[in-house]
Amino acid sequence: MNKTVLAAIIVVIAMLGFTYVAVGSAGGMGGEGDWVNKLAVLGAVVLVIVTTFVVTKYVRQMQNDTASGKLADENWDGIGEYKNELPLGWAVIFLGSVIWAIWYFLAGYPVNAYSQIGEYNEEVAAHDAKFEAQFANMDDATLNAMGESIFIVQCAPCHGLQADGMAGKAADLHVRLAEKSVKVAIVNGSNNNLLGTSMPMPDRNGLMNANTNALITDAEIDAVSAYVAGGLKGTAGADVFAGTCAACHGADGKGMEMVAPNIAEMSPAMVDMVLKHGKKGAIGAMPAFTNLTEVQFKALDAYVSSLSKK
Repeated sequence: MNKTVLAAIIVVIAMLGFTYVAVGSAGGMGGEGDWVNKLAVLGAVVLVIVTTFVVTKYVRQMQNDTASGKLADENWDGIGEYKNELPLGWAVIFLGSVIWAIWYFLAGYPVNAYSQIGEYNEEVAAHDAKFEAQFANMDDATLNAMGESIFIVQCAPCHGLQADGMAGKAADLHVRLAEKSVKVAIVNGSNNNLLGTSMPMPDRNGLMNANTNALITDAEIDAVSAYVAGGLKGTAGADVFAGTCAACHGADGKGMEMVAPNIAEMSPAMVDMVLKHGKKGAIGAMPAFTNLTEVQFKALDAYVSSLSKK
């Protein structure tokens, strides 16, 4: 008897014995009428026999068969390839798998099938629509109260319950801009989508002081930073602002539509832009918020913009 066949018979006997011991010791053979476990055991037996038979067949084929057929004209380092016809069964299975995959993704699952995530998203969308309709027309007091509640959940972890920035960990929202924030924006430029567009503010190498007809200096940066952070009050730095910044931000610092943002006050429009686009500044990067409805944005805009006026 061939050694390979003998080894296969020994493997089958060993596997069947192991299956019997494992299933029998666990009480898995099933009692009278317990067809489920009996079928499972029968499936295991068939699987062992078929697998061993197939492996043995191909091992013997590799041992005994010789290559035959017509070689292709091409070869790689003397290694050629036979011209074998594509097996019909392989082709049918391959094409069937492609057709099934297309059906599965487009008509079966996940595009056209139930999913808990899809149901959840539909319920959230319906709730958001109801919420938007219910609070579409709020008075200022209700708007601010809602904004404060949203602030406590969404913003307080970084800005603090008092919105003071928790000792520099985030921006102090009681002031429009801190001096160091203004200085960083002047030195490095800014591209924070604060106008709803990607229009950038140039860095210091692109800022010319019209009064001196020269690039802005370090001393002028310090002076205008303190002037803007101080609410555009006083005279120190006012001339630098007028000669360098007013052309875009306006003489009053309230900005120009599609040109430059309002740097004089914390307006609801400015807060809305920061919330929706995020912001990079002297402290770090604030992420954009995408999980709020328009009514929630409106309420949060109103509340945050009111903090610097209290």
